This record gives sequence, structure tokens and C-alpha cells, in this order.
Amino acid sequence: MLRTIGGLVLSLLMIASLQAKTILVVGDSLSAGYGLIDKQGWVDLLAVKLKQQSLPFEVFNISTSGDTSQNGLTKVPQALKAHQPQVVIVELGANDGLRGLAINALKDNLEQIINLSQQSGAQVLLLATRLPLNYGAKYLSQFDKVYQDLATEKKVVLVPMFLQGIAGNRSLMQNDGLHPNQKAQGQILENVWPKLLPLLK
Repeated sequence: MLRTIGGLVLSLLMIASLQAKTILVVGDSLSAGYGLIDKQGWVDLLAVKLKQQSLPFEVFNISTSGDTSQNGLTKVPQALKAHQPQVVIVELGANDGLRGLAINALKDNLEQIINLSQQSGAQVLLLATRLPLNYGAKYLSQFDKVYQDLATEKKVVLVPMFLQGIAGNRSLMQNDGLHPNQKAQGQILENVWPKLLPLLK
């Protein structure tokens, strides 16, 4: 009888362990839900979609408005240790670009985040965006190339423009012209979902 109970407990613990899968989102204001009502950002909608589709993943969002790639890198080691994610979604770089920070530093920081994530056993989904045209063709080209090169070199899945169909559309942007509004959050998730779903299976 004791052996049966012990076996049952062990089985339940194994099932719980198998179900304890996590997604870690490391981003800036675009993923932190800047200017939105609580629980209305695309990351929140992702958590709802996972539940609706009976995918056993919990989402941990450590995105913070204003974060650069360096800020994200600082937070990642502890977050990986705490949450042990199966998938890490990296959405960083917009603030580096808007501040005109060095392209080499951006690539190095993102590469370290990817390396740490992969070393922990997680798969990585890299989300890229594009900067306003007034930053100049050379800088814009170098900025875009960072994400393309990293996707190739580190063999990670890339969403080359996760604000596709949103950036530049006034009806989907907040008054500052930089942050998507509440109506846009579902479209952001739809841009991300096709590349994320294969990583969950």
C-alpha cells in the first residue's frame, strides 16, 4: 500500500514537472505594455492564447520600459536561473537605436543574451523592429543587419519586423508615434505567433 501511494506521488510529481514549462520575455516598453491598461499588452494576450490552445506554458515577462540591450543582458542571468525557460523571446534594441548607441555594442549584448539562453537549454525567438527613417540609411542598414546576422550565426528564429502593419499606422499607435496602442496588441501577437508556435512543440 505504501509503495502504491509513493508511486502515485512520484507520478504526480513527474507530471507536474513535465507541465512546468515557461516562456521568458525579455524586452522594452513594446513588450512591457507601455501606456496600456493592465493585462492588455501582447505578452498578456500570449498567456491567454496559450491557455486557450491548451499549451502548458507559463509566461514570465521581465520587460521594462526604457530598457536597452545592456539593461536586458544585466537581468537575464538571474531570470534564467529563476524561471528555467524552455523558450526565451528577446525583444530589445529599439532604445539602443533611438539613442544612437553603437551597433557593435548592440550586437554584442544581444549575442550574449542568446548565448546565455541557449546554454541554459532554452530556444530563442528574436524579435526585431525598424527605426524611423531620419536615422540615416547607413545606420538603419547596420541596425537591421545585426538581427539578420545573429539569426544566421546563432541559429535562432527571427521575426524581422514584429510591428509589421502597425508602425506608421496612426490608428494603431499612441500619440507619441512610437508605442502601439491597445488595438494593435492583437496584431503584434499574430506577427509573433507563427514563429513562436513551432518552438513550443
